[in-house]
Amino acid sequence: MRKLVYGLLTTLFVALVGCVTINVYFPEAAAAKAADQFIGTVLNNAGAALPADNSKSNPPAAPKKSGRPSAMLLDLLIPAAYAADTPDIRIQTSTTETIRQRMRERMQGGLSALMDSGATGFTRDGLVAVRDAAKVPLNQRAEVTATVADENRDRSALYREVANANNHPEWEAQIRATFAKGWIEHARAGWYYQNPSGAWTQK
Repeated sequence: MRKLVYGLLTTLFVALVGCVTINVYFPEAAAAKAADQFIGTVLNNAGAALPADNSKSNPPAAPKKSGRPSAMLLDLLIPAAYAADTPDIRIQTSTTETIRQRMRERMQGGLSALMDSGATGFTRDGLVAVRDAAKVPLNQRAEVTATVADENRDRSALYREVANANNHPEWEAQIRATFAKGWIEHARAGWYYQNPSGAWTQK
């Protein structure tokens, strides 16, 4: 009889654990807020640094236990199941800070003027593109092309780094999409950006 009870309990336990799904979702709101802060420091003249990353010194509080035996058992065996309960995203690393500084210097060094003239614009996928080369003097076009290429290299590296810094490289496309919206929202009056269909629109 005792063996039968143990067998039933073991079967029930395996079935219970097998039904647990750890749903680690993309924290869209937190990502949008972090992207907004980053973009603001790149496009604005203020040289404020991004908020310090306190995730290591102030770890999220442990979730409250429900008091039910099954929940307590799962808490002991699968503590990661609560990871998704605290939506947060890390955006500041030494790499992203270096990228931010380069992007800010590039924006102040001429990219902003190119945006003002309509020669360049923000693409729908979070990059920058030459929209109208005719607005750039012929002897400066090669330099502008190189500037845009450098900017896009940094942007792609940024999105990849943020995803990796959060231990979710699969989030890169969502990070890129979040930043793409942010760049457009922060675009100054008169700047061009691509709408969802890819057509250029002036803000």
